Amino acid sequence: MCKFANNGNNTSRTIILMTKHRIYSMVFASVYNLYVAKAERKNRTKDEVNQVICWLTGYDQVGLQRQVDVQTTVESFFEDAPALNPAATLITGTICGVLIEDIQDPLMKKVRYLDKLIDELAKGRPMEKILRRVV
Repeated sequence: MCKFANNGNNTSRTIILMTKHRIYSMVFASVYNLYVAKAERKNRTKDEVNQVICWLTGYDQVGLQRQVDVQTTVESFFEDAPALNPAATLITGTICGVLIEDIQDPLMKKVRYLDKLIDELAKGRPMEKILRRVV
């Protein structure tokens, strides 16, 4: 994406390149496989990973599998998601050393929400707490 900045006169323009974070263009299936592998290393299951992803994004199992099969990007995966769970705002804390609450980019915030949920799953947190259910 390019953005033109006028330096005050009409005879010259400076082009400012605005780049997206590289995770946005990654194929979601590759990230998904990493999530599954991480969970399985910690004795959690692929079904639990799917449950977490579906809870956050609003995809059903068929829709999630379709996104994996068509090799969609991470950006498209979240843009095409049926509906972000309203309880996602309850996901707080740090991921990669950054407070989730401080992330300004809406797409990056969604990516980090999912990262945080998968981390919680891998750490053995009970599913009802991961899914922010009141018990």
